Amino acid sequence: MKKLPKIAKLLALFTGLILLLACSKQAPVLQIDAPEEVTSPFQTYSAEEFFKTRSVFGSSINADASAVLVSDDETGIYNAYKVPLDGSEVTQLTNSTKESIYVVGWFPEDDRFLYSADKGGNELNHLFVQALDGTEKDLTPGEGLKAFFVSWHENNKQFYVATNERDAKFFDLYVYQAGDYARKLIYQNNSGYSPEAVSPNGQYIALSKSNSNADSNLYLVDLAEKQPLTELISEHEGDVEHSAYTFTRDNSALIYSTNEFGEFNQAWSYNLVSKEKSENFAVNWDVSFTYFSKDGRYQVHGVNADAQTKIEIIDLQTEQNLALPDMPSGDLRGVNFSNDGKQMVFYINSDTSPSNLYVHQLGSNAIKRLTNTGNPNILEENLVVGEVVRFKSFDGLEIPGILYKPKQASTQKVPALVWIHGGPGGQSRKGYSALIQHLVNNGYAIFRINNRGSNGYGKTFNHLDDKKHGDHDLKDVVYNKYYLQTLDWVDADRIGVIGGSYGGYLTMAAMTFTNEFEVGINIFGVTNWVRTLESIPPYWEAFRQSLYDELGDPSTDKERLHNISPVFFGQNVKKPVLVVQGKNDPRVLKIESDEMVESIRSGGTYVDYLVFDDEGHGFSKKVNRISASNKYLSFLQDHL
Repeated sequence: MKKLPKIAKLLALFTGLILLLACSKQAPVLQIDAPEEVTSPFQTYSAEEFFKTRSVFGSSINADASAVLVSDDETGIYNAYKVPLDGSEVTQLTNSTKESIYVVGWFPEDDRFLYSADKGGNELNHLFVQALDGTEKDLTPGEGLKAFFVSWHENNKQFYVATNERDAKFFDLYVYQAGDYARKLIYQNNSGYSPEAVSPNGQYIALSKSNSNADSNLYLVDLAEKQPLTELISEHEGDVEHSAYTFTRDNSALIYSTNEFGEFNQAWSYNLVSKEKSENFAVNWDVSFTYFSKDGRYQVHGVNADAQTKIEIIDLQTEQNLALPDMPSGDLRGVNFSNDGKQMVFYINSDTSPSNLYVHQLGSNAIKRLTNTGNPNILEENLVVGEVVRFKSFDGLEIPGILYKPKQASTQKVPALVWIHGGPGGQSRKGYSALIQHLVNNGYAIFRINNRGSNGYGKTFNHLDDKKHGDHDLKDVVYNKYYLQTLDWVDADRIGVIGGSYGGYLTMAAMTFTNEFEVGINIFGVTNWVRTLESIPPYWEAFRQSLYDELGDPSTDKERLHNISPVFFGQNVKKPVLVVQGKNDPRVLKIESDEMVESIRSGGTYVDYLVFDDEGHGFSKKVNRISASNKYLSFLQDHL
């Protein structure tokens, strides 16, 4: 959705990544041999080959700075692995065959670690610990609850966890003891706040609260007070969004996000003693995140620069950018430092290469590659780098996106797809996607549209689709087709539309309410807005009003919501459609896709239906991603 509280970001953290990109969030390079020049002829590859690449994430360095903790889907499902910094053999730490394991991090003083997992994609994540002997313990047991890790105390003996076990609508905050996992409730949330950060010394809690989808406040709770009160620290006029990034390591300030001073989110500092505010870091794009190394010397800024993450690392002792060796081509991601600040790990990711993990000894002139996630059978020269381009929509507004031109387009006209991201306020971004590359490699042009309402292009652009869904944003999709028809290498008569989640909705809307596209692939898309908004999960309560401001309140806007819901008009669909659904999806219920399929069939139009019994709102298992990718390709080959 739009810029929602951090809880919403955490809810979607893995869904967004797994959804279509399969993770989600990156001389002299002395240990890396230069690639040999390759003159092989162009090749196409199967989905099985593309998904032999591995998805790896996580950058927690253990206490003795000997290894990194990562999640890796090498076995076909995410498990935890220990990756030694010296480049020696990797150790698999968990052996799950059913549920994906999403690592959180090592314990600060030993090799125990925390991880998160749900059941079958139901998004009810629990927090687990694996002990030194390999035994595992659910730290948040119970039915129907959701929990997430917040942070460690600076004393390394305690950590903070948020859970909605007491009240399904709101998240309370607990402090856990690292020794015996005993816990204590430190903040009972009765008023719909979203816990976002705890100061390293455990004295302050930063909370946010949504007032609308364009306005939110930031609060502090001082636990040192005998009767802690929730103090508003973001007094403002008009619509301004606020959220917490982090506290400084010396407990002197809260670093927070605000769009009060322009179109984009900036990082500002709130002094906890003087209560003065000052700019911390700002550029002419959204500051997506900022955080500090544990020793407090380095601050890492992440900027969402035109659908591409740009990292800046500041050495706070010198107040200069950290000098780094020459890097492989691609985007820097997942930067983390050892406790002593002497080693840095990071990922490099590009459109043509999945994320690989590296380590750098600060002060040296070398980096060491620790993973090889690509499939050696796939030559990067056969893959395609996406180009950021813009086109004008129906009202003259420039719409950005990422265009992938297949190699086949150099000798013939090719079919094309408008690819719509989830959201509504999501964003298609640069970076490797086995799914995207599979389709492009097999001859399909793809334009990953960032239609109005997308994140990353300023608050005005972000709110242009408010209560105009299925109208103005759908027109952007149609005008994207018109743009593709102007390209002399695109077959103007063979253009389809594809998308997941909200993108699945716009796909279905394009097929239902227009006759512009030859095919549509709806991947767990909303098709009944009335039902969806009436049945949101209870743990979304803190931003229910934001959803209503964005999309409409079903109690007052029911007629409009009905009229933009494709399920009620499926008989109008005239071109072939593929619908894909996870049986355990808590956001788009399977019955919704069942009804959409029947509605299309009632009009006599061909519709294919693929259901995964062990998935939710996104596909976490590699075998399912392969099946889905093969299905997309065969459907397109048959109908486009």
